[in-house]
Amino acid sequence: REAQHRAWTPVSYTVTRQNATVQGLIEGKAYFFRIAAENLIGMGPFTETTKEIMIRDPITVPDRPEDLEVKAVTKNSVTLTWNPPKYNGGSDITMYVLESRLIGKDKFHKVTKEKMLDRKYTVEGLKEGDTYEYRVSACNIVGQGKPSFCTKPITCKDEIAPPTLDLDFRDKLIVRVGEAFSLTGRYSGKPAPKVTWLKDDIVVKEDDRIKIKTTPTTLCLGILKSVREDTGKYCVTVENSTGSRKGFCQVNVVDRPSPPVGPVIFDEVYKDHMVVSWKPPLDDGGSEITNYIIEKKDTHKDLWMPVTSATVKTTCKVPKLLEGREYQIRIYAENLYGISDPLISDEMKAKDRFRVPDAPEQPIIKDVTKDSAVVVWNKPYDGGKPITNYIVEKKETMATRWVKATKDPIFPGTKFKVPDLLEGCEYEFRVSAENEIGVGDPSPPSKPIFARDPIAKPSPPVNPEAVDKTKNSVDLSWQPPRHDGNGKIIGYLIEYQKVGDEEWKKANLTADSCPETKYKVTGLTEGLTYKFRVKAVNAAGESDPAHVHDPVEVKDRLEPPELILDANMAREQHVKAGDTLRLSAVIKGVPFPKVTWKKEDHEVSPKADIEVTGVGSKLEIRNTVHEDGGIYSLTVENPAGSKTVSVKVVILDKPGPPRNLKVSDVRSDSCYLTWMEPEDDGGSVITNYVVERKDVASAQWVAISSSSKKRSHMAKYLMEGTQYQFRVAAENQFGRGPYVETLKPIKAIDPLHPPGPPKNLHHVDVDKTEVSLVWNRPDRDGGAEITGYLVEYQEDGADEWTKFQTVPMLDCVVTGL
Repeated sequence: REAQHRAWTPVSYTVTRQNATVQGLIEGKAYFFRIAAENLIGMGPFTETTKEIMIRDPITVPDRPEDLEVKAVTKNSVTLTWNPPKYNGGSDITMYVLESRLIGKDKFHKVTKEKMLDRKYTVEGLKEGDTYEYRVSACNIVGQGKPSFCTKPITCKDEIAPPTLDLDFRDKLIVRVGEAFSLTGRYSGKPAPKVTWLKDDIVVKEDDRIKIKTTPTTLCLGILKSVREDTGKYCVTVENSTGSRKGFCQVNVVDRPSPPVGPVIFDEVYKDHMVVSWKPPLDDGGSEITNYIIEKKDTHKDLWMPVTSATVKTTCKVPKLLEGREYQIRIYAENLYGISDPLISDEMKAKDRFRVPDAPEQPIIKDVTKDSAVVVWNKPYDGGKPITNYIVEKKETMATRWVKATKDPIFPGTKFKVPDLLEGCEYEFRVSAENEIGVGDPSPPSKPIFARDPIAKPSPPVNPEAVDKTKNSVDLSWQPPRHDGNGKIIGYLIEYQKVGDEEWKKANLTADSCPETKYKVTGLTEGLTYKFRVKAVNAAGESDPAHVHDPVEVKDRLEPPELILDANMAREQHVKAGDTLRLSAVIKGVPFPKVTWKKEDHEVSPKADIEVTGVGSKLEIRNTVHEDGGIYSLTVENPAGSKTVSVKVVILDKPGPPRNLKVSDVRSDSCYLTWMEPEDDGGSVITNYVVERKDVASAQWVAISSSSKKRSHMAKYLMEGTQYQFRVAAENQFGRGPYVETLKPIKAIDPLHPPGPPKNLHHVDVDKTEVSLVWNRPDRDGGAEITGYLVEYQEDGADEWTKFQTVPMLDCVVTGL
């Protein structure tokens, strides 16, 4: 039953369990409940709740918060946001608990100790490079609920995002003077970008009219009461460490034009009309001038009358004037945005202004022959009255008096053929114009001309061609023209044109600077291709050009090196010792080759003078010595190739010492000498050898042969037992070379040999332990007296002989057997 009512309402009659769910209660109301048990006999007494029960949902801890997100990360902070739990557990959320866990550790730790109800928090004081995960729990009166799902691991580092730029304006903006305009947009980027405004590449600065507003996400440049000077190209730059973005807008602040620029010029004044002119406005207001409005006013009246409003020219004819009246003219400029202030002229009277004609410009003389010339001139200003006659005068240049060329009138033509000139004389001409007022001033005198039959322009030069080139020049050559036009060729004009250009440039300014049929065009750019043409020039003028057939690419021409050998570079060069060695050759090649001299593949001796010119090279060695001989090579090399020539240089000198002097077959009165030819014959054939001997006890060498061509000699007439030394030198046509001596003295004695074997060895007596032997002298004693005989014995069957003793006589008793 409800607490306020007394009537009980049954809930269920069929409950067999010890619990029941009561439905259909009204939240916020208080109820009492009672229960009775029932069996077959009937229902027992009720048991009632002791106090009323208020109906409301049970209070639990809140659910987990939702949508935990990382909003920003820097190297030492993390900013997080989240949404409240779907269910608060039946009680308001009292605070949130944010926890973090360092990756690699097990436990979560509270991030903040203070009570936190905001659903956004920035965790600060973190260590750069550390990685954390976060979770958040909600608390109510009951307690702390489940934590949210963890964030992904977050590493502390500055977030980087390149700038973005989203502009609200287009490429072009047209603004009327006095109006305000703004350029706005949005941007983003991490770290926060720097925003810069430029106008025509100059930084925009704020003032009373110019305002710049920048928030973390928006940008704005505003200009109040714009003026013409605000016209320009505006640029906004959004830049951070990862890059930059730019936006552009061409702002055109437009206005009506400024007035036309004066003064108003009265070009022509007549009794019934005038022609006036002026200059355009300095400022067209940012929009093209569409027309000028011209008005006139009689100075005696206040009324301005329209002349025209449909001209874009800066000149105008003002018609319908009254002769003698004074007029003012005013002029407006108009564009799409309005009409300028007027330009007002001075006063001008409408009347004819007549005078004699002006002097013509200097006349030009054409078609000169030996007795005539044609004078041509331009019509001068007629002074307001028509020209009725021209007066042509002539005079010899050395004379002082001008003479009329004809008494007949010359009109309306502006040229006249003057007759009756004297051949070879030099003339000047002048022209005057005449109208009804009178004769005007004469023109300046023409250029002097000689009365002689004309010379024509020459024909073009023949067969121009590029004969050589470098990285910045081209050499041209051609033949003279076939026809010189009856006049001497003064010279030639050379022109060149870069391929692709239309303009021809002059290589020389005057023809007399190139009198010959060749020219080097310099100052060209390496790697470019040029066309060339040549004109011949005589007194009559320039010929038609003759073109070099093909364009020429300007670069160093490559020609392989070429050697033209001088006579001293023959295969073999003989130089007498002490004289000067000269080797030279003419060298060609483009570019000019590098020159290298070597001797036997080594550097040339420092005493050699080497000279390299633009046409060749020369090597010179003074006071040559034997060591200067050898094979000299000259190598020339450029990018197109290389070439080498060699010459064998023989220094003609006395020969070197003979080699390998030996003594053999020594006897008591002679010995045999042999030797080998010198290593160096001095460049000339060995003519003979000089052999000398010397007693060791004497200081004097004695010649024993001076004409032998052989490399051996029998030295005779020696004294037995004396010690000798020998020496040999070689001679050629340049003299005698150094001697070679025997290494040690030679004693003049017959040679010794071992004696021959004793003869007729036999025994004469035998005992049980000894044998008596005798023998005869040998046939030869070997050249010396026999000093004894060696007796040996051998047991039969043994291999070795046993020495017994040496005896002086021809018998011996061998004992101990």
